[in-house]
Amino acid sequence: MSWRRIGLLIWKEFTQLKRDRSMLPIIFIMPVLQLIMFGYVIGTDVRDIRTAVVDRDGTPEAQLVIDSFVNSGYFMQVAAPSTDAEMQKLIDGNKAQVAIVIPDGFADSVHAGRATQVGIVVDGSDSKTASVASGYAGQVVASLSKKLYPAMASVSGGSVDARVRVLFNPTLRSVNSMVPALLAFILMMSTQTTMSQAIVKERERGTLEQLFVTPIGRAEYLIGKLVPYVIIAIIQITLVFTIGTFWFKVPFNGSLLVLGAGLALFALTALGLGLIVSLLSKTRYQAQQATTFLMVPSMMLSGFVFPLESMPKLLYPISYLIPLRYILVIVRSNFMKGSGFVALWPQFAAMAVFAIVVFGFGLSRFQKQLND
Repeated sequence: MSWRRIGLLIWKEFTQLKRDRSMLPIIFIMPVLQLIMFGYVIGTDVRDIRTAVVDRDGTPEAQLVIDSFVNSGYFMQVAAPSTDAEMQKLIDGNKAQVAIVIPDGFADSVHAGRATQVGIVVDGSDSKTASVASGYAGQVVASLSKKLYPAMASVSGGSVDARVRVLFNPTLRSVNSMVPALLAFILMMSTQTTMSQAIVKERERGTLEQLFVTPIGRAEYLIGKLVPYVIIAIIQITLVFTIGTFWFKVPFNGSLLVLGAGLALFALTALGLGLIVSLLSKTRYQAQQATTFLMVPSMMLSGFVFPLESMPKLLYPISYLIPLRYILVIVRSNFMKGSGFVALWPQFAAMAVFAIVVFGFGLSRFQKQLND
């Protein structure tokens, strides 16, 4: 393997990109436009919000509170932690999005006709879900007050007060959850699009066969092809990260190591998909259509635009096959919660599997196509 030949291939790839004026806007202008256009999104109906219940009272009245939330159809109990630390761990690990805290002495206050409280802790890292969940919680508690204090329904007196506390994103700014998501989405869109054009473009021009009558080996060619797009991806991520944190004022509470590791695994998946599309397509038009076909389900079924909880139950299982779903949890949790590898290990495991399978399949197809 000659590093000099690899260096020349990298130089050739950058030269071709510079001459292809149609690709330059995709690489550098589109990420900025997407960041501005998708800065804020509209929420939608959310159901089956993952909910943890901390019941410190253990009375029938406390159970009535739990049943009111679960039977509303908006909240789904997934855990019953006994301490605040356990509750925090569930929220940090994205296993629960909302926590209901029923204080000790809740039933005594109800029987005495005194006002009491129910704590609602909301994960604000996904502002759309958090905003909707806060509103739902307020409706449930208002209905609950009429059940527990029927005699007080029309006069001032005892009632249940919902004390909602939003973690990580108290202002519920949509941009705080959208900008981290755009890091992943723009990386996927630009990397997959440019990579899908790489080999099919050379096949159309007839330069692919010319390259392989030279001393350039297949491994050298592959490295020379991939490295430029990896460099472009790093530049794009740096650009979006800088604009997001300084222009949109999105706080970054996480670790660059965790963020970089997640995006690196996702970049391998995107490069693998682009490589597969480029190898299977006969023309650049086919590659563009195939890339668009892959982008649409990634946008709609990953939680990027619409919360996963708003999906029909028939479509929800399909979201597990979308790599963007897992990287969105990683970037949002790391950005706002500061979650590390321990809390996010299920998502990192899924991303590692996608990277190995998709990128590995792309490499196998690359060898087969070139041997053919």
